[in-house]
Amino acid sequence: MKRLPLLLTFFVLLLSVNTFANSLSSIKGKVVDADTQAPLAGATLYISDLKASTSTNNNGEFTFNNVPSKGKFLLEVRYVGYKTSSSLIDLATQQVIIFALETSVIESAEVVITGTPFSANNKTNSLAVVSISRDKLAQSAATNLVSAIAKIPGVAQVTTGGAIAKPTIRGLGYNRVLTMVDGAREEGQQWGDEHGVQVDQFAAARIEVLKGPASLLYGSDALGGVINIIDDLVPAAGTYNGNFTTNYSTNAGLTASSLMMQGNADGFVYRGRVSYKNAYGFGYKGHIVPNAGFNEINSSAMLGLTKTWGYAHLNLSRFATNIGLVEEGPDADGNYLDADGNPISKSNAKKRSLNLPYQNINHYRAAINSNVLLNGGQLKSTLAFQRNIRKEFEETKDEPGLNLGLNSYTYDVKYSFANHGKWQPTIGLQGMYQTNRNSGEEFLVPDYNSNNIGAIAYLKRNFENGAVNAGVRYDYKKIDGKDLVEEHGNHQHQIFTAFNNSFSNFTGSLGFAYDIAKNLNLKGNIGSGFRAPNIAELGANGVHHGTFRYEIGNSNLKQETSLQFDLGLTYQAENITLGLNAYSNKIYDYIYLSNLNGETINAEEHHSGLMVTYPVYRFLQTDASLVGTEAAIDFHLVKALHFENTFAYVKGTNKATNSPLPFIPAASLTNEIRFEPNLKGLHDSFIKVSLNNVFKQDSVDAFETETDGYTLFDAGIGTSFKTKRGKLNIWFTGQNLTNKLYYNHLSRYKLAHIYNPGRNVSFGISVPL
Repeated sequence: MKRLPLLLTFFVLLLSVNTFANSLSSIKGKVVDADTQAPLAGATLYISDLKASTSTNNNGEFTFNNVPSKGKFLLEVRYVGYKTSSSLIDLATQQVIIFALETSVIESAEVVITGTPFSANNKTNSLAVVSISRDKLAQSAATNLVSAIAKIPGVAQVTTGGAIAKPTIRGLGYNRVLTMVDGAREEGQQWGDEHGVQVDQFAAARIEVLKGPASLLYGSDALGGVINIIDDLVPAAGTYNGNFTTNYSTNAGLTASSLMMQGNADGFVYRGRVSYKNAYGFGYKGHIVPNAGFNEINSSAMLGLTKTWGYAHLNLSRFATNIGLVEEGPDADGNYLDADGNPISKSNAKKRSLNLPYQNINHYRAAINSNVLLNGGQLKSTLAFQRNIRKEFEETKDEPGLNLGLNSYTYDVKYSFANHGKWQPTIGLQGMYQTNRNSGEEFLVPDYNSNNIGAIAYLKRNFENGAVNAGVRYDYKKIDGKDLVEEHGNHQHQIFTAFNNSFSNFTGSLGFAYDIAKNLNLKGNIGSGFRAPNIAELGANGVHHGTFRYEIGNSNLKQETSLQFDLGLTYQAENITLGLNAYSNKIYDYIYLSNLNGETINAEEHHSGLMVTYPVYRFLQTDASLVGTEAAIDFHLVKALHFENTFAYVKGTNKATNSPLPFIPAASLTNEIRFEPNLKGLHDSFIKVSLNNVFKQDSVDAFETETDGYTLFDAGIGTSFKTKRGKLNIWFTGQNLTNKLYYNHLSRYKLAHIYNPGRNVSFGISVPL
């Protein structure tokens, strides 16, 4: 199985060679105002399945060169102030395409690539998919990528300070939410509480969030949803461009910058990016949290071909970060104390050098993405290798306590048959092989090998006013935990006992999307999900220092399965958009941690030799249910004035005890007023104020505590200027401007009585090159 990715690579390359001789073609057309027929200059057009983009000239005309001579593809056009439009085009007809855009003050993403084997109009997608653009990500002033999307209804985050954030979707997180980067699932020891997502947030051109079970297309670990991080499409042939973005935040003194250059030399495409972030500890109302800072440097490169036969792109990246961890909260007077019991001054707390304990993480990624056009169909493949090196330094900077090395080989091959406008069948094969090795002085999870494979069959039927889709999948996973015995003089201590487990499951999904009236779209989906237990759940036996607990796994755990019902209604007119979603998710054999009867254990610290008492948490199983709703409304009293409102609520229940599930986010209501004036010489200008209302969370598990509600006041202003190379953007935003003291229910520092960050003001600029 180790050689399967190499064989698949050879297979795809062989097919590519035989298709190089396809004849050249081009797409020409025009984008105009639907009412006045005036040309729209600067409109952007995309063909996601070909990773191609272009823009209109001063006459509203556009051209795609070097595209296939046959095949049907979804072409999307976007222009500020107009409704996004898309059309399925047949390249064999060689017709001139006219897009007549309708004016609209409501922005929406028309085409998505998540939750579907091929790009699709979101109105025909039965799953709930939300998209957030690069501009919105930048203006969020978030310290990491997950925090930038946490205001999407149904999305929350488990945080450990400013650098570590784990996404949750509709109450499910950790190994139940899958993060996709460069088309491949990210594998970075995501079972850990303080193990965040290892992604350069500047590299995301947009992020698509699929809410609900996505095991059909993504396999195990997509039980709760998918976060798909999508990079830029390559520029038009014969062009190149770049960008430099930088911002500064007053809270934690965060400096973040990124430089990118990319180009297209007659189908040879390239991109390079380097990013850097540095911060000291975050603060709240008169206090700075010591050793809560971080630094991060990321580099990535892409090389590839985009030709008449399709495309093949090689992506290489390295994510490197050092993150300080806080073991103790403030004393009764609110002061943070050093090892001698003396208060730490603000000036010392603002030092950017990290003390013990801290994490050092390096994540390497190589991925080959290709789409080869065969007989009118599309053969898409992603072959990826990832190496995650996680070191945790607790007692000395000389040697890490925990040192984990994870190698992951993933493959994903799908063939979508020729699209004849109605039936769209797809078949696919996915899999992953992993090896994990311990190299430190402490152990939490055993060494292991795992291997899993999945086969997919998917069918979509398009109608004039909607679509239906159905699919089935089979997964098989095998995981072998290794034995470990530690010598203590003449005594032996069994740390890990070997195990050999296998899991298999059939997954299915059935959904529909239908325009029941003009501007009114109804969609529904019934889907089953599947998740095999992770290595910590099966084999953990040790102190998890980041959580201050002793964790014990259970190699007899069963796989999780789920059944979710999802219903969504969207109304979109010229001056109003209304969205409503309701869902019910039943999870069988749900895995969770519990401290039974207050069990404790004494464990020896490796360097000090001292015995420390830890609470013991064991992994248990029960049936569970999650029900919830999400609502969003955006309307305009006048053209330039947006009033956006979102609401999200989820309730999780342990069916065995009828008690709440842990890590369930509190209900939230967000209100934002955004004024977008039309100023001479300026573009995309905005002024916004918002209230983020989070309700009290009193439905808590036995080891959690209740969290009071709170309201945060945010504001922002920004604009852009046209230059010869593109738009120059500047923005100023403020978060928690009233400097409110509050705890987020999913903050892991809450139990240490460390408040969430206080007032922050961020300044940012993005310069085209």
